[in-house]
Amino acid sequence: MEDRKNLTRFAWLSIGTAVLTISLKAVAYLLTGSVGLLSDALESGVNLVAAIMALVALTIAAQPPDDQHAYGHAKAEYFSSGAEGTMILFAAVMIAATAVPRLLAPQPLEKVGLGLVVSVTAGLLNLGTALILVRAGKTHNSITLTADAHHLLSDVWTSVGVVVGVGAVALTGWEILDPIIALVVAVQILYSGVKLVRKSMSGLMDTALPAEELAAVTAVLDTYCREKQIEYHALRTRQSASQRFLSVHVQVPGDWTVQQGHTLVEELERDLRQALRPLSILTHLEPIEDPASWEDIALNREA
Repeated sequence: MEDRKNLTRFAWLSIGTAVLTISLKAVAYLLTGSVGLLSDALESGVNLVAAIMALVALTIAAQPPDDQHAYGHAKAEYFSSGAEGTMILFAAVMIAATAVPRLLAPQPLEKVGLGLVVSVTAGLLNLGTALILVRAGKTHNSITLTADAHHLLSDVWTSVGVVVGVGAVALTGWEILDPIIALVVAVQILYSGVKLVRKSMSGLMDTALPAEELAAVTAVLDTYCREKQIEYHALRTRQSASQRFLSVHVQVPGDWTVQQGHTLVEELERDLRQALRPLSILTHLEPIEDPASWEDIALNREA
């Protein structure tokens, strides 16, 4: 749990980066008058709000289990990532809303060179922070950090598109390219936001573990079935941010002692945890010969 608490330092890094990039991009817009650079600055404003939400979510998720939350508070991360995905969608709409009027009435840009230098600097800051967050999100299996990283990467793509568009306007004099590039980038980050919202909804709906992780679990269980002459069923899995949960019914010969059954499931749980970490396991031991052992496969067993 202490390791989860330390994740808030990444949220503080994101907040600091957002404040700095907002300032730089606002300066770039004021220098050039580019609607693309204005859209870029608006998205960075959303980044700041998202980073603050990430800090709050990580703080809540790091709290230990209590009487009201026996399984911990990790799902708070899904609320944060879902809200962040929604804000990415909002940013895409804002960019489109500012680009369309300029598309209908193109305007000349000013001080393009200096504005691009400032914008590129802001983009590089976002890129560096995003790469750090991507690595931390994978290492700690944090959907909040992953969401924040994707949000920053979408901002980087925005900056790249805007810089290309503004640079093309300066080289060709085609002022309409500025809003066109902004609209293209809006579509790209819209796709990113939709993916993030869907992933957050899956977590809140207790979706099963990914196929590759489920395969690792069943490989261990199938090995025990072959070597120990046992059976299993009612395998259920779910994930809550970094924590994985698994329940399974293990069927053993009815003439085994309680100690024999207990020893087997202890060994089984140990091997499952070695195959997949972290993993919370609940096993239910049953006699393989008893017909009632096969009647509890459904989630809600009828009386």
